[in-house]
Amino acid sequence: MPAALLDNTVVIVSNAGLGHAEPALGVRVLGNYFRTLTELGAKPRAICFYTAGVKMVADDSPLLAELRVLAQAGVQLVSCRTCLEHYGLIDRVAVGEVGSIAQVIELQAAAAKVITL
Repeated sequence: MPAALLDNTVVIVSNAGLGHAEPALGVRVLGNYFRTLTELGAKPRAICFYTAGVKMVADDSPLLAELRVLAQAGVQLVSCRTCLEHYGLIDRVAVGEVGSIAQVIELQAAAAKVITL
């Protein structure tokens, strides 16, 4: 896959895992998704986390290593402040930036493609 295919793409993470399986499997598959992006050299413009998805950026997330690699590669990671506050995670963000839904909407509007996981 040419890496440029995702250059102007925003990925939305709205769950604490991928799909509707048991939680451990959902987290494992989401980790595989992030690792595979890196392996393919496919770098989305941004990954936005909201609702339960913000749990993936907390200091106890099993996906921190994968997310840090993406952030170091220049992928913007944005988490919804309201959602972080709701889950009591505002002081536990370990990767990316705390943003707003307005920022998420701006990223979506500027993107050529939005992928919701």
